[in-house]
Amino acid sequence: MSDNVMARERETVGSYEEIAEAAVRSTGLTDFGDGRHEEGLRVLVDDLNSPAAGLTPRGRYFQRSEVKSALVGRLLTQAQFAAHPERHQVRIERPVFVMGMPRTGTTILHRLLHADPAAQGLEMWLTQFPQPRPPRETWEADPIFTAMQRSFAAHHEASPDYAGIHYLDATTVEECWRLLRQTGKSNSYESLAYLPQYTEWLRRQDWTDAYARHRENLQLIGINDVEKRWVLKNPSHMSALDAVMSVYPDALIVYTHREPVTCIASACSLTAETTAGQSETFVGERLGRSQLELWSHAYHAFHDARSAYDQSQFVEIGFGDLVRDQVGTARAVYDAFGLDWNSDVEAAIAAVDREAREGKAAPNHAYSLSDYGLTERQVLDAFDR
Repeated sequence: MSDNVMARERETVGSYEEIAEAAVRSTGLTDFGDGRHEEGLRVLVDDLNSPAAGLTPRGRYFQRSEVKSALVGRLLTQAQFAAHPERHQVRIERPVFVMGMPRTGTTILHRLLHADPAAQGLEMWLTQFPQPRPPRETWEADPIFTAMQRSFAAHHEASPDYAGIHYLDATTVEECWRLLRQTGKSNSYESLAYLPQYTEWLRRQDWTDAYARHRENLQLIGINDVEKRWVLKNPSHMSALDAVMSVYPDALIVYTHREPVTCIASACSLTAETTAGQSETFVGERLGRSQLELWSHAYHAFHDARSAYDQSQFVEIGFGDLVRDQVGTARAVYDAFGLDWNSDVEAAIAAVDREAREGKAAPNHAYSLSDYGLTERQVLDAFDR
């Protein structure tokens, strides 16, 4: 076995303390802040080490790296917070949150809305290494940015089918979960492993502290772009709408929807592709049932919470409408919220529309619900209100 393969396998995930020490060694930093992250990450690490997770050597390497990445992100953010106390003066007004079931068009709609020259989002590299966003023309000279670009290019070369499912590079705007996991609260973990104890713990939590830190990160990252409106996206926002609205009371919520049978089949396929070879238990029927439980819970949590808020802050987007007319759908969001639509906005969004349909990130994804031990009736029953 080559040294490269060996380097990506581990005999154990390790303890929380061991992973935290590794994060300290990697960054040279020691200040984790108020410690709010510890409870969740300790539960998570215990679950990852349990027989139920069934992790392979490859899976142990991957999952450990995800926990370490959360801790590295927290250390780096804490150092940036100390270096930029002026971030507290940055105002965040009427941020747009795109949320909905996985595979309902959240990614493309997010990228369309972000194309507006007056918008800003969370670029992939800044979600992992939070800092004031540097001028775009300087990114290629940043060693962290270029290392991430090489990593994503190698990933898509090794797994060419993945680009048609969910294309990534360091410049793309991405989901918020890398910020939320700095407080140990993110369903990204249970999306990629069988974690019954962590799932049970997470369902009992108030996520307000996670979104408070999320907001502090936005103030930090956007400190050089204070005039731009934030456009954000994450399916897991559905699980914590009360926390979102508590921290961002003027938030504008774009909710995407699609019939759930296709959503769950597609989400299972994406999860299976992402975690291939990482677990002996998180496969087939168990993967299917865990994804169905995860996303049906998020769906009901969102709809149970939504009625408490001003409905003028919500707009619904059907997947079929988005597929038929991406530019028109983006304009419908602008019209619903009274945002400024002009020729520059339309041209920028139309360019992203063309790239999405024809470029390297063009959709190419095949899946079947039966591959994951689920029936249409099971899915429909789980989403029935």
